[in-house]
This record gives sequence, structure tokens and C-alpha cells, in this order.
Amino acid sequence: MSDLKHLPLKALHEAQGAKMVPFAGYEMPVQFAAGVMAEHLHTREKAGLFDVSHMGQVLLPLSADAALETLVPADVIGLKEGRQRYGLFTNDAGGVLDDLMIARRAGDLFLVVNASRKDHDIAHMRAAIDGVEEVTDRALMALQGPLAETALKRMVPSVAEMKFMDVAQVAWNGVELWISRSGYTGEDGFEISVPADAAEGFASALLAMDEVMPIGLGARDSLRMEAGMPLYGNDLAEDISLIEAGQAWAVNKARRAGGDREGGFPGAERILDEMQNGAPRRRVGLRPEGRAPMRGGVALFDAAEGGTQIGVITSGGFGPSVGAPIAMGIIDSAVPADITLYGEVRGKRLPAAQTDLPFHKPDYKR
Repeated sequence: MSDLKHLPLKALHEAQGAKMVPFAGYEMPVQFAAGVMAEHLHTREKAGLFDVSHMGQVLLPLSADAALETLVPADVIGLKEGRQRYGLFTNDAGGVLDDLMIARRAGDLFLVVNASRKDHDIAHMRAAIDGVEEVTDRALMALQGPLAETALKRMVPSVAEMKFMDVAQVAWNGVELWISRSGYTGEDGFEISVPADAAEGFASALLAMDEVMPIGLGARDSLRMEAGMPLYGNDLAEDISLIEAGQAWAVNKARRAGGDREGGFPGAERILDEMQNGAPRRRVGLRPEGRAPMRGGVALFDAAEGGTQIGVITSGGFGPSVGAPIAMGIIDSAVPADITLYGEVRGKRLPAAQTDLPFHKPDYKR
């Protein structure tokens, strides 16, 4: 008997021809009938609907903003009502415990955390913050792509006024939707929290539209890789510092050296030092030559033979919009940015060119 948890949209996924797989303790759709390549390209061209109900939804009192700042290098106190900000839980070594979204609403702070870290994150917050409430009666969906607004405004006209990283609480069919204009694909789009008992009706209404197609975990991964977005457990980890992971931008001005509330988060000493003086490693984009993808865990070398291992691939696969294999890795900072690297795949070293991230330029409504 399976211990996997089921999502509110399980029946709808199966009706749409989903191939279900275990992921972070849940039974999740990895792809639908069209397949990963078609789903990926459809999201880039039109709009894709993702079920992300496995992720953690958490409410904190507004008064918890200062306490939350003791756990993240984000400026939570200065976050305006109706806006959302990216954050990272850091550890004392400057590594990353998880990444999350933080929204300030009229009556609370609303957080979304990764599924695989949900229990950890809630316990981590409860140790430092009073009034942490896990939301367990709502589904979470992401509608992503250049036609996401076109589709969603038929049901919720006010979303047309929202800009990137705005949040809103909006009525639809007698229930309250929690909407943010954000996502994890490098496209414009929305994340929508819906009461669980209204989720199937909401998703079905979107899927009935010509622009919208159901999208699984496979395309979610290739879309975020093309957008250069790190995944917790791959590109973000407890033994990779926030700066090494290329996330210095997430240390907001108020929390930086010389800021109004400099430091004050776990690992601040190392993180602020690396911001000023550089980190021992850096995250890099890679374009493997040929058609063979290099997956996470592949060792990277600075020479076709001999030499020393200078890093590891953290995420890799095929980029359908790029039309070629793509990868991200963590390498020694001393490695020159213009040299070819070599990934060791099944005992053979294959060349990969270093490249800037992202592979696909994001397009958000500012």
C-alpha cells in the first residue's frame, strides 16, 4: 500500500492522461498525453497550468515580520502590503535550508515553501516565531506563459492590473482566491491558491480554454532550468553558500553591509564577507557540446584528460526552447570564465562551454 499523499486534483490529472510519479511524498503528474517537449513549448508560447499543491502554504501574523528577518536575509519589514518577495532560509555556515516566497497582505504574511522542506521549514519557523499556521485546506496552481493573463482575466478580470510580484485576494464563484503574479518558468504568469473543494472546478474552467494545457513536473524542471532558476536540493543546498549559488540579489539592501538592519540572519558573517570579497565557488551555466545531456552529479574537470575536478553539475537536461542540452554547475571561482570544461559521463569526458545565465530571458509584466 502506498504512503504517498494525493492532491485535490488527482482525478482531474488522471482524466487528462497524466503519468503519475512519487515526488516529495506526493503522487504527482510528471507529464500528460502531449509529452514533456510539447508541454514545455506550449508554456513558452501560450499558457500552461501546473498543480503545485504539494508545496507548503503558511500564514504568519503581520507582527512576525521582525522575527522572520532573524531567519532570512530578505527585507520583510520593508515589504509593502500587496507585494511578494523571494527569500532564503540560511544556516549558520551561510548555506541554504530552503528558498521561499514571502507576501505581505492586509491581515497576515503568506509564505510558500518547497514540498520536500515543508515539515522542516515549519518547525524551523515555529522555533523562532509565534503564530505559525500551516494552510492544509487549499490547492495551489501555477498558470504560466505569455497568454496566462489572457486566460485568467476571463475568470478574474482584476488580474490584468497586477504587476510582477503583486499579490491579491479576489473573489471567484463564492470562494476567495489568493493570487500572486509570479512563477518558476521565466514566463509571465500567476500562482493561485484555491480552496481544495473548489480546485477542480477552477482548474477545469482554465483547461477548457484553447490557450491552456496541463503541464507536469518534467516540463516544470526544463522551464526553470532554461530560466536559470535554482532548485532546492540541486543548485541550492546546505553546503553551498547563498553567494556561491548566485543568489546575492536576494540579500536585500537593508540587510547588506551598511544597511539599516545589516546582518542578523544565520550565516550573515560569511555571506556578507563573500558579497564583498568573493566566494570560493560560483554557479555557472553550461552548454554541453553535441546532443548528450549532462545530468546533476556529473563531475566537472578543467581538462579533457588528467587535471583536477573543479566542480559538479547541479542541474542538467535538454532545453526544448534552446534546442540543445543545458546545465548548471558549481565550480571553483579560480577557474577562468572562458575555458571549456569537461563533464565525465559514463567514464568519458565531454566538453561543455561556460555561458551566462539564464539560457532563456525571462519576460515579466513590470
